[in-house]
Amino acid sequence: MTTLSSIPQRLSALRQAMQQHHIDACLIPSSDPHLSEYLPAHWQARQWLSGFKGSMGTLIVTLDQAGLWADSRYWEQAEQELQGSSISLMKIQTAASTQHLDWLAQQLGNGQTLSVDGDVLSLAAAQALQTALHAKGVQLRTDIDLVGQIWQARPALPVSAIYPHAAPFASTSRADKLLAVRQAMQQTAASHHFISTLDDIAWLFNLRGADVNYNPVFISHALISSEQATLFVDSSKLDATLRAALAADGIELADYQLAKSALSQLSASDRILIDPRRITLGLRQAIATDTTVISAINPSTMLKSRKTAAEAAQVRSTMEQDGAALCEFFAWFDNTVNRAAITELTIDEQITAARARRPGFVSPSFATIAGFNANGALPHYHATAEAHSPISGDGLLLIDSGGQYLGGTTDITRVVAVGTPSSEQKRDFTLVLKGTINLSMAHFPRGTLSPMLDALARAPMWQHNIDFGHGTGHGVGYFLNVHEGPQTISRSLPDPSMAMQEGMITSVEPGIYRPGQWGVRIENLVLNVAAEQNGFGDFLRFETLTLCPIDTRCIEHSLLSRQEVDWLNHYHQEVRTRLIPLVDGPARDWLLHTTQAI
Repeated sequence: MTTLSSIPQRLSALRQAMQQHHIDACLIPSSDPHLSEYLPAHWQARQWLSGFKGSMGTLIVTLDQAGLWADSRYWEQAEQELQGSSISLMKIQTAASTQHLDWLAQQLGNGQTLSVDGDVLSLAAAQALQTALHAKGVQLRTDIDLVGQIWQARPALPVSAIYPHAAPFASTSRADKLLAVRQAMQQTAASHHFISTLDDIAWLFNLRGADVNYNPVFISHALISSEQATLFVDSSKLDATLRAALAADGIELADYQLAKSALSQLSASDRILIDPRRITLGLRQAIATDTTVISAINPSTMLKSRKTAAEAAQVRSTMEQDGAALCEFFAWFDNTVNRAAITELTIDEQITAARARRPGFVSPSFATIAGFNANGALPHYHATAEAHSPISGDGLLLIDSGGQYLGGTTDITRVVAVGTPSSEQKRDFTLVLKGTINLSMAHFPRGTLSPMLDALARAPMWQHNIDFGHGTGHGVGYFLNVHEGPQTISRSLPDPSMAMQEGMITSVEPGIYRPGQWGVRIENLVLNVAAEQNGFGDFLRFETLTLCPIDTRCIEHSLLSRQEVDWLNHYHQEVRTRLIPLVDGPARDWLLHTTQAI
């Protein structure tokens, strides 16, 4: 385990390695060869070297300085975890910021060298680095892993078993999915297609694993041609029955480490499709210079974002089970808080136990966030045994949690009253609720670029000169990653891949955060469904999938319009109708009480 006292020693060792290789600066991103959000321990180099445990951040070490670039979600966490490390926190507003490139351009000069491991650097990030440094005459070395040279007892690659995602949960065969990908390849005249993103591979081959915390994926690459599909993976993770089933579908297995070699063997007559946002520089460099490269989004990324009618039906059923588990949890919570000792750690234990009693549950979909009062103002707060708060007295408790089920992935945030919330807390809660409702009621033309919808959720808060620093919504997988592309409801610059299409599942999660006081976020998952076709176009709307009451004790009623009240009452009636057959006892009583019309 990384301890703060060991960080200066590790930085010193890195600087010694830098001097040996004539390196002036070393960049350590938060990534792996698959550009995953959640990393196996083997690739958590940035955390090992800095002590910062957030899921996103960029570390840069020079011979006399070290800085960690982290966005506003992690500022307070980073300030605590970097204490005593000699690493400076460099605050950026969003994860898409390029301020670290500007800093490098200022610090490094002609003839100096920046090192970064090309095997974990995205092709897009490499291109941005090269552009920023070229004008200064700075050399970029990507052929060396300096951290790997000094990382003693580095964790091995994960070896969890791979298993099929089978019917009825997987309603489309892997043969049909491969056919759809090959049809997309034909449209670009590609003879081959290479995939590294783990959720794309898991979706395409109808396989699941447990190599990455919270995401049911497995370490692998895939190379597809018109006639053949090769899965580069540790074959010991698959039993004989599964290996035979893959072979019957024309899928060959090859050792995980051979992916680069396979790319290097492509000929001058081959045309390979790669996604520059979803492949590393190291893999791109393995392709021979005379092989034609076609840059486009992975077809599987687009295909898996559009859930089929059968998948949508499974997700609805999963949401009912998840909602029933939450009823059990919240009934326990309301009957226990301020009567017995509860901490933020207790929340995670109880909510996971409630989900585990439900059919099809596999695991949490991310680490539960349970933040009481001031801790709720940290969007990515995580209680630990060393640092957590008791829940008692008056205030607001924010709980962001989710589950992985065979029939879908859930992600929900609710804020509930503890004791009596203040009038200011009620105002913030209601403004966030207005933002959630405003976006949830949206109708929009098919193909609308998802970032264009972001302002709908922010508008009620903007009217009160309030804003929040994170995105409003992210795509969600189908028993896959809880964060999935290509669509995002945020301030991101839109691109054509973000066009909203029927079947996409996206979160709606505006928030208000008052540092040192409290935080509010209300999150539901929504499904793009057909609304109406008329002379003005083909319109979509959102179907709210998440089924869990919203705490009316936290609402300032005077701030809600009649339309918003009607939406909330209709939502609560839907929640009651669909969950009542699945709960009994205290959970049933709690559901009936919390879904009363206001």
